[in-house]
Amino acid sequence: MRVLVVDHPLVAHKLTVLRDKDTSSPVFRQLTEELVTLLAYEATRHVRTEPMQIETPVTPAVGTGLMKPTPLVVPILRAGLGMLEGMVRLVPTAEVGFLGMARNEETLEAITYAERLPDDLTGRQVFVLDPMLATGGTLREAIKFLFKRGAADVTCICLLAAPEGLKVLEEELADADVTIVLASIDERLNEKAYIVPGLGDAGDRLYGVAH
Repeated sequence: MRVLVVDHPLVAHKLTVLRDKDTSSPVFRQLTEELVTLLAYEATRHVRTEPMQIETPVTPAVGTGLMKPTPLVVPILRAGLGMLEGMVRLVPTAEVGFLGMARNEETLEAITYAERLPDDLTGRQVFVLDPMLATGGTLREAIKFLFKRGAADVTCICLLAAPEGLKVLEEELADADVTIVLASIDERLNEKAYIVPGLGDAGDRLYGVAH
């Protein structure tokens, strides 16, 4: 398992505005998309490519194309949906699957409640979108789910991570072909398993609180 924290002034600036409690939901959504595109640029550095023959206005040329099967992007519902547009803007030919996972607030365990993915992921490069890597339980189960279906490698794009969550993934996925791409590793989890300083509940800040 590899962990990459993207060190770039635009990443730091956009993350700072996201953290601000006074940032409105529309601005939060827009900045999340922009930040994910910046993170995805680094996350896709090793996406599989092959030579591609084209015709320019001047001459035939050999360029670069994405190999088949194209990458699969999997947002974790619901907060991961807010990251999807920023990812597919960078990789518009990617296919998209969905995985519904939630954390039981009492046990802190991940519960899978929905999935829309190919049954066979053999050889596929998969990019998982989940804004907050807190306890690590949800992401751990999502990664295991994808490998059970045959995924070749999994790259997770998160806005923030807590050291405790990264430790959980390291302990169980140390030898797996997994990359975690982050804007920041924060200080810790609080007693409610929220990331500190964090940015609050990403789903609520993206979409509001549904009653």
